[in-house]
Amino acid sequence: MAELPQAPELRGFRLGMTFEQVKARVPQIVFDRTDDLGVSKTSVNPDFDPRFDKSTFADVRTISLDFLDGRVTSLWIGYEPSFKWKSIDEFVKGISQALGVPNEWTAKGRAQQLKCSDFELSVGMIAGGPSLRIVDLPAAETLVARRQAKADAAEAQEAATAQIPVIGDTGNKIYYPVGCLSLKDVPEKKRIAFSSQEEAEKAGYKRSSSCP
Repeated sequence: MAELPQAPELRGFRLGMTFEQVKARVPQIVFDRTDDLGVSKTSVNPDFDPRFDKSTFADVRTISLDFLDGRVTSLWIGYEPSFKWKSIDEFVKGISQALGVPNEWTAKGRAQQLKCSDFELSVGMIAGGPSLRIVDLPAAETLVARRQAKADAAEAQEAATAQIPVIGDTGNKIYYPVGCLSLKDVPEKKRIAFSSQEEAEKAGYKRSSSCP
């Protein structure tokens, strides 16, 4: 990835750019909020936005950027049908020469894909024009691992919570985790104990919305 040249077809963008570097390239760009996994996304539309200097974004319809931990990890450029390489085969041949990568692409559906040591290129056709995506593979693997870790943690939390004893209110079929402040309003004669939330829900009880 570090060996990829600054090809003019990429319009000054590259993998690994920081927010500040992207802002310097496109001052009017606005970044989405970064989520708890470190992901942020943004898109610009040079062809539709009058604030753009069309001469520096000739034949470009849309540019989409994905960030992980503040750096570009995915770059997608959608070109107009007027772009110089008008078919997938022409684009693949041209971009291979521009980026200095081997012309050893494989078909993936209607697109063409080239997987290198730490990045991946994909070329397809959208709205009559070619499109190019470049993905940072190690960053993509990091994001997959983070998503799995988050899912595993949520599943473990759910399993642990499900085993906490709860108290049901036989009058309204609502149950409360032990320690919930709202439980004090339930008369003792209407209380029924369950060993877990799962047991309470199987008995037709619903969790109180007033308990965290």
